Amino acid sequence: MKQILLPTDFSENSWNAIAYAIQLFKDEECTFHLLNTYIPVIYNLEYVIGYPEQFGLVDAVRDTSRQNLFKVVSRISSEFIKTKNHTFQTHAKFDTMLSGVRDAIEEFDIDLIVMGTKGATGAKEILFGSNTVQVFNEMKCPVLAIPSGFAYKAPHEILFPTDLDAIYKHSNLKILKDIVSSNQARLNAMHVSTGYELTEKQERNKDLLESMFKDSAFLFHDIKTMEVTHAINEFQVKHKINLLVMINNKHSFFENLFFKNVINQIGFHLNVPFLVIPTEQ
Repeated sequence: MKQILLPTDFSENSWNAIAYAIQLFKDEECTFHLLNTYIPVIYNLEYVIGYPEQFGLVDAVRDTSRQNLFKVVSRISSEFIKTKNHTFQTHAKFDTMLSGVRDAIEEFDIDLIVMGTKGATGAKEILFGSNTVQVFNEMKCPVLAIPSGFAYKAPHEILFPTDLDAIYKHSNLKILKDIVSSNQARLNAMHVSTGYELTEKQERNKDLLESMFKDSAFLFHDIKTMEVTHAINEFQVKHKINLLVMINNKHSFFENLFFKNVINQIGFHLNVPFLVIPTEQ
């Protein structure tokens, strides 16, 4: 049974991610963990040292969080057909979002985080907010980020850009393999060439990828002399991609640099869900 973490701030943006997750895994056994973290705005050191219970502020905020989580579960029940495969647990936690997510990953053995995205500036062209980027970079768990307003489409065409220097393991790519299999999707692995031939290591990794997805529709695309983000955006439009996947490899300097540069740029153009897979589990 999959353990899916759904952080929510009760915005429509986070609801959109919840709805996507339910539809993506509609035929699989899942426990969905709805997590809301909160810290009262006036919470400070004096408040800690003093007597917070005299105000009842923490209790009031906690109760509001629990009530809103209950409303989310009720909305799920009213908008989606009930399935015995899905169970929902709610967690209202007095904590920062990042700390709460980190603790939930460990406590509930989370397989995947599904969350909404929103720009810190509120500008429509900015896809990733600061919290989303921090979750991408700090959590040792796959993260699926859903663009604001994205209407669910089954991921039949998946794009997987890679420099072929990443560490591919079955355990790391399990969530991707599950999504490919359950949706009978085509996985388009894409390498953007810089004018050099593949190294022996890259050739081995290419063969390994093909072997890992031998039972699925797998295509390898070698794109010549094109800027990476331009290649991603052009391929996405041409092939009607509805899921982008990348590996964030902290052990490979080149891959890590590649990932950071790309994520900082594609936010201006990406309009499909984005799955980020860490190499450390």
